Amino acid sequence: MSISMDQLEAFVSAAEKGSFSAAGRALRKAQSAVSTQVSNLETDLGVMLFDRAGRNPSLTAAGERLLAEAKLILDRREHLIGVAASFEAHVEKRLVVAIDELYPEHVQGELFAEFATLFPHVELELLFPMMEDVSNMILDGKADIGVMWRQESLPAELGFHTIGWVPLKLVCGSNHPLAHTVVDWEELKRHRQIMVTLRSEGTEKHRLRVAAEVWWVESHWVILQILKQGIGWALIPDHIIARSPIAKDLVMPALRFDEGAHPVALELVWHKQRPSGPAATWLRERFAATKIYT
Repeated sequence: MSISMDQLEAFVSAAEKGSFSAAGRALRKAQSAVSTQVSNLETDLGVMLFDRAGRNPSLTAAGERLLAEAKLILDRREHLIGVAASFEAHVEKRLVVAIDELYPEHVQGELFAEFATLFPHVELELLFPMMEDVSNMILDGKADIGVMWRQESLPAELGFHTIGWVPLKLVCGSNHPLAHTVVDWEELKRHRQIMVTLRSEGTEKHRLRVAAEVWWVESHWVILQILKQGIGWALIPDHIIARSPIAKDLVMPALRFDEGAHPVALELVWHKQRPSGPAATWLRERFAATKIYT
């Protein structure tokens, strides 16, 4: 059995256009050529694909079932051609991007939708480590691009670009002692603080520590659930609070010591000594052009 791509194209086009003549016009072939290719395909497959009793051919039950398979084969052919073209253009096969939760999710969705359109054959892996874990992944070659909050001391091997500032808000549950009072700095030290943690030990982990007693949690979203129970207070990115389904159960108490927002610099990081292909270069430029809270 020998089945050609031309036969499958003729079959799919005839099914979609409703006639052999319309398929011929779409494929820029004579009607007789399309009809012959479909007939040869039916012979090779051993089934009738079209009922030709009426004015225009209509799909048989076998034709309806095999149409989906034929479309899949043609789609995979286009995918094969696209992947080959990507190799020719030296586009990366795969990219790993490590993004701190400080970077707003809705911005990521828009950015990666654009990436998918421009680089449809690049396999993408998105990881969400915290703080120093992002830079460590870049250093170890486990990620190609990172987005993280600014480290006080960044390794010399890494390049960086500030892409915005994320406001952190002091939050507690509505039943917490801090919820219904004007809070001063010393009072914060007396109540349990809930902080995001790293997988590795580093100086960044303790940078925003205020209280004597701390719980460490690996997700801002889980921290909000803990705060709801009145267990402690935390500094949470503004965009996470705004999009939390339990925002109504949380309180941002008035503060005596500032206006309530603690901005943290958000930076794009990469390894200076590793070359970037077209996809990674586009991502870096796109991240840099998308300013966050500036």
